[in-house]
Amino acid sequence: MIFKTKKDTKYTYVEAGEGHPLVLLHGLMGGLSNFDKMINFYSDKGYKVFVPQLPIYDLPILNTNLTSISKFVAKFITDVIGKPVTIVGNSMGGHIGLILTTSRPELVKNLVLTGSSGLYERTFGDSFPRKSDKEYIKKKTQDVFYDPIVATDELVDEVFAVVNDRMKGIKTVMLARSAIKHNMLNDLPKITCPTCIIWGKQDNVTPPEVAEDMHKFIPNSELHWIDKCGHAAMMEKPDEFNEILYAWLQRVM
Repeated sequence: MIFKTKKDTKYTYVEAGEGHPLVLLHGLMGGLSNFDKMINFYSDKGYKVFVPQLPIYDLPILNTNLTSISKFVAKFITDVIGKPVTIVGNSMGGHIGLILTTSRPELVKNLVLTGSSGLYERTFGDSFPRKSDKEYIKKKTQDVFYDPIVATDELVDEVFAVVNDRMKGIKTVMLARSAIKHNMLNDLPKITCPTCIIWGKQDNVTPPEVAEDMHKFIPNSELHWIDKCGHAAMMEKPDEFNEILYAWLQRVM
């Protein structure tokens, strides 16, 4: 299915279906296409799915941090949706979901985390060495997944374009640093909404012990594993991911 992207002066987003709102938040190197299978699945199952394009490269340098992006998402929920939502966040998107849930709990009915940063993660580092070496960038992109085939040429091209755009590269590194600095360990016990943690057993970016710690410290949480799966479960194992999440939503809604 081809989804229509809506644009206005403040937001660019995909919207599909009718029902309880799901807001899907992509990661630092991600985009709207990361959630194609989820949009199809949930818009057919009685949910209204929103995927906002996060302003990763649009914020002023001084405001390029996760707190600013979480405020953007809060405003998006208030302006566009107008009622509490289920947040589904991958990688940095999960971290933004954690910040939003602790700072604006009235906006979040349920929280879903997959490969979420917030405690510990392995990143590109403080810079992009050999950024002009496409094979190096391809290998780094493949490392995100258990099966390197998931890192399509198109995806590698997108990452390569980002790291070789000077300002995008700078902002990407700034956000990666912001994620490391903004550790959520002391905030996790404050999250009271139902939380579903779905994790790839072979996640090399946010390793399995991150999921175990999140489950340990978030009071009302469930932890589900997907085998032979890396950092972006909703892309690499979409059918299994959707099955786990749909069953969980049926229980908590």
